[in-house]
Amino acid sequence: MSMLSSVAERLYWMARYLERVESTARLIAAYNHLIMDIPRGAEPSWGIMVNILDAQAIFAERFRVDNEQNVLRLLVAEKDAPCSIPFSVRAVRENVRTTRDVLPEEAWELVNEFYLYVHEEASSSVGRRNRHAYLAEVIARCQMINGLLGSALSRDHTYRFIKLGRLLESADMTTRVVDVGAGDIMDRAGQYGAIDPLLWGALLQALSAGSAYRREVGPIVEKDAAVAFVFLNTTFPRSVAFCLRGIREELRPLKRHDEALRAVDRLRRRLPRLGRHGTTREELHQLIDNFQQQLGGLDYTIHQTWFRAPER
Repeated sequence: MSMLSSVAERLYWMARYLERVESTARLIAAYNHLIMDIPRGAEPSWGIMVNILDAQAIFAERFRVDNEQNVLRLLVAEKDAPCSIPFSVRAVRENVRTTRDVLPEEAWELVNEFYLYVHEEASSSVGRRNRHAYLAEVIARCQMINGLLGSALSRDHTYRFIKLGRLLESADMTTRVVDVGAGDIMDRAGQYGAIDPLLWGALLQALSAGSAYRREVGPIVEKDAAVAFVFLNTTFPRSVAFCLRGIREELRPLKRHDEALRAVDRLRRRLPRLGRHGTTREELHQLIDNFQQQLGGLDYTIHQTWFRAPER
């Protein structure tokens, strides 16, 4: 089947934004659970979430102190901040609105209801009283929309570009969480040794990996095992290895896929370095930084190959 490049691009970005919403909500929820489990003063800075989302510049424009209220206001309530949940939900809605003819009929209704819910509830969910219920509802609605798309779409180009967007966004978020989150834990190694397993456990929870890790690795969460799991495990859907394999599978049926496949294969060859045991903080950061640049290169290749209007 053929598809307009503009439609393919909107589907791709719809999926990326939807995955970004769920990932951001899970990140915030995991941090909120963490601060209730560890001694006061031992918790990571609230600003760690701003760093993971690479939103330092926009945060500095709006706030002076990276405290709980300011960070949560940016991520939960600021409707014009690109790193916020409301911004991404609005982007999902706009992309679905302009591609309704290739999506299940129920998709627009679910997405529009999601947008209205976030628009109405976001500002009142910054405080702790409503925050947990709001984040849980956001995650549940993302899963409902993804479930509809996964169960009602034919495995054609519509599905492929949606899945490409979701998998690439998931891989990107996993590397971001490990880079900043693991880096913070490793920087503070020895200061609060008794709570290190809680910190590594919170990192896994931010990636929905806690239960899968315990089933496959064991109940004790340690640095090397946790990092290797979220990078190299081939059966966990949010691991980078799983995402790259899925991206490769969706690229193969597309025409002109050679350059994109080469980009994926370069990433897959580099991936084992990220899961090596005994990696220092500096080594891990450098490896992830290089890997993220290559992920950006894959995204660029996808845009140039399938979304850029052909020259006349």
